[in-house]
Amino acid sequence: MRGQAELLVGCTDFLVADRMGPAVNTLEDCTLPEKILLAAFQLEEMGQTPFSAEALIVTAWQKYPRTFGLKGYEEQYPDSNKVLAGIMGEKGLPKRGWMAKVGQKLYSLTRDGRQVVRKLETGEATPPLTARRTPEQLSREQDLLLQGMLASTAYQKLRQQRQNEWTFSEACRFWSMGERAGAAVDARLDELQKQLAEIEHVLAVGPTTLGNGREATGAEVGQLCDLHSQLEQRFGRHLGLLRSRSEGV
Repeated sequence: MRGQAELLVGCTDFLVADRMGPAVNTLEDCTLPEKILLAAFQLEEMGQTPFSAEALIVTAWQKYPRTFGLKGYEEQYPDSNKVLAGIMGEKGLPKRGWMAKVGQKLYSLTRDGRQVVRKLETGEATPPLTARRTPEQLSREQDLLLQGMLASTAYQKLRQQRQNEWTFSEACRFWSMGERAGAAVDARLDELQKQLAEIEHVLAVGPTTLGNGREATGAEVGQLCDLHSQLEQRFGRHLGLLRSRSEGV
């Protein structure tokens, strides 16, 4: 009986993980940072993107109570310090490139973080706590582009939930379309989408301060990407006219 009881206690984390989602690794194979990462992934799979530090604390504890529970009260209360230690400081997941801080106590997984999750799910070997990633710097062109887009009327209306008031002239200023026509229209839209993707990759590690002193986050760049697509859909007919303008000349 004693051996069976010890086995059940040793499997508590594994069973709880199975209740909360698919069991990924055994307790022996899964490190504390990996458990935090898996809890963060679960939050994003549930639609919480970005997620708060508080939500991550509770989810990590629910998934792995013996690891993240308060000593002596593991099944009743979480120990927030255990999770916070894994996401803050020089050894935190954001510094390893697995997670990005996108706001005040708000986080999201990076592409690197999701890749580690996939390796854990398939039982592949994971990199040894991933080497610290030094944040990349935006180029001057990217910095100026971001300043303009974040200050644009189209983006301000999006934040104020006034999308129904968008105008085509505001969309063109957002795209810096200028006097482009014909094939140059799609070239500009494609170039802008590529630039935003590159900026989003740079800011995946964390926010940056732009040349005008404004802090920009990866979440905001994601909003700009969505805005770009929404404006294209909203003003598809207008863009079609611009595309055909030089074709008829």
